[in-house]
Amino acid sequence: MYLFYIIFSALLCFLILKWLKRRRYCMDVKRLDGKTVLITGGNTGIGKETAVLLALRGARVIIACRDEEKARKAVREIKARSHNMNVLYMEVDLANMRSIREFSKTFLQKEKRLDILINNAGMPSVLDWTDDDFSMCFGVNHLGHFLLTNLLLPRLKESSPSRVINLTCSSYKYQKLDFQDLNYNLFPFFTYCRSKLANIYFTHELARMLEGKGVTAYAVHPGYVQSNWICHFSVLFRILVQVVMFMFFVSCEAGAQTVVYCAVSDEVLEHNGGYFTDCQPAQLRAFARDSGVAKKLWEASERLVKLA
Repeated sequence: MYLFYIIFSALLCFLILKWLKRRRYCMDVKRLDGKTVLITGGNTGIGKETAVLLALRGARVIIACRDEEKARKAVREIKARSHNMNVLYMEVDLANMRSIREFSKTFLQKEKRLDILINNAGMPSVLDWTDDDFSMCFGVNHLGHFLLTNLLLPRLKESSPSRVINLTCSSYKYQKLDFQDLNYNLFPFFTYCRSKLANIYFTHELARMLEGKGVTAYAVHPGYVQSNWICHFSVLFRILVQVVMFMFFVSCEAGAQTVVYCAVSDEVLEHNGGYFTDCQPAQLRAFARDSGVAKKLWEASERLVKLA
């Protein structure tokens, strides 16, 4: 009898966890032949899975990251899984504004198209500083992608209709921006939440500024995903989090589905500047929809990255 209860309880737990991890998959079959896709952080995790799925649709896929060895290994894997040889790597360090400018200059010289820009790379909740003295989370997750997107806008406009997809996180709801301390770097989780909120404001303002110019923008929460973001932490922390991720987090392939959905589906066009999760638009908290804050952040970001 005890054995029966144990088996029944285990099966029940398995089914509950399976239900909690359920996710929609992108069912749009649109091809991307002749299109060029740029994915930051495309050498691992959600970025790599997104690269595979878009390469399978015939896109020319460029993964942008800082680790050449990992990038070349990822390129070989993406080519093998997608049977698409039009996959390549370009080096960029999003924690270094000079690197971003050099990358953008090279990209504009070499690439004639940019149909889809996926700002996927990101730093988890770590207390560190970029080469330009920005907090690592805010500097990489927001300012790095803000500068990159702005520098590549000429090519995006020339390739219209084109799209910009910014990966964010539902944890944005736990913090608000403090314009007196945008470089906040005190509690790791809070710095991460603020950077993800900045991604949402950036998407909103980018969509507003490019309205009618052939470029649309979307913010995507991919879900809580079993990726290698824990590599930045201690061994003990990684062991503990691995257990939690196995139980509650979804696979990178499942996490990439909403990114792919926003990259290919025509259904998203009526939600320009919107926030998506699980392959559908989702409602943001009221403070995250504040157009005034979004505009103020844009202007502040321009000054910080020296675009203004």
